[in-house]
Amino acid sequence: MYLELYLVAIDFLILEGDNLEKLFPNVNFHVFGLKIGGKQGFVLVFSLLVLPTTWFRSLNILAYVSLGGVLASIILIGSVVWVGAFEGVGFHEKGVLVDWAGIPTAMSLYAFCFSGHAVFPMIYTGMRDRRMFPTVLLICFIICTLGYGLMGVVGYLMYGESLRSQVTLNLPSRSLASSVAIYTTLINPFTKFALLVTPIAEAIEGGLGLGLGLRAGGKQQRHRAAAVGVAVRTALVVSATIVALAVPFFAYVVALTGSFLSATATMLLPCVCYLKISSRMSRKLGLVEKVVCVVIIVVGVGVIGIGTYSSLKQIVQSF
Repeated sequence: MYLELYLVAIDFLILEGDNLEKLFPNVNFHVFGLKIGGKQGFVLVFSLLVLPTTWFRSLNILAYVSLGGVLASIILIGSVVWVGAFEGVGFHEKGVLVDWAGIPTAMSLYAFCFSGHAVFPMIYTGMRDRRMFPTVLLICFIICTLGYGLMGVVGYLMYGESLRSQVTLNLPSRSLASSVAIYTTLINPFTKFALLVTPIAEAIEGGLGLGLGLRAGGKQQRHRAAAVGVAVRTALVVSATIVALAVPFFAYVVALTGSFLSATATMLLPCVCYLKISSRMSRKLGLVEKVVCVVIIVVGVGVIGIGTYSSLKQIVQSF
């Protein structure tokens, strides 16, 4: 899960570079006599802007701000639909109904989109009435499915085979609705980046034994532990930036994250652990339950194997 969070942080950096380059297509950066392309420069600028947010240990404010992600998603979908309906784009594109060559990538992207498992324990323990947890999950997945489905269908009807990995990159320039959609896309990574990096940093700090120094150490020890913590978080951001600059292929990195990590956490491990726990508790599972678990495991193994191979192949071929 830590590796998955790390790759999602890299995806955010690539996404910011792509969309900022869309907004400012002719911008180049000159640093110490070196000319840096617009996309690479924007990735570096975003990294510098978001870096201080990763140093804070209390992320309550960022957590509340990130709740705006729901509103941002609604605004994004509304802006894209507006462009299609009222900006002369329309919903008339057609193409091949099923592109079999794209199935591995599509399955990997699906796995990525529905990989919220890392936050489930936190949601469950934070609920006042934990009996409502299954209902909450059901509602969340229904809303996500409707949002993803609507965006996918609308995007394809608008741009067909020319649809890019981020629909915002297809939107017409100098359009208010397009600008709203792109700016909305840019806001989410900024508010959530620190929330992705913090669990990884805390795990590293725990391994280095910094947690005890921050909680119960003397003043000098606490300052030393805090300084090392800042260094750890800075190193994470720097390393993520280097990877984002080296592999700037948003769709393929997302697909790799979804197939290799998300599918493992969302499809394979839950069913395997469920079958194992049930057998140890001498709980007899019904035939249908066993068959469903085995089918999900088989599909999961297929997505992990084929999707990972396909994503890696596409990344290598893109260089």
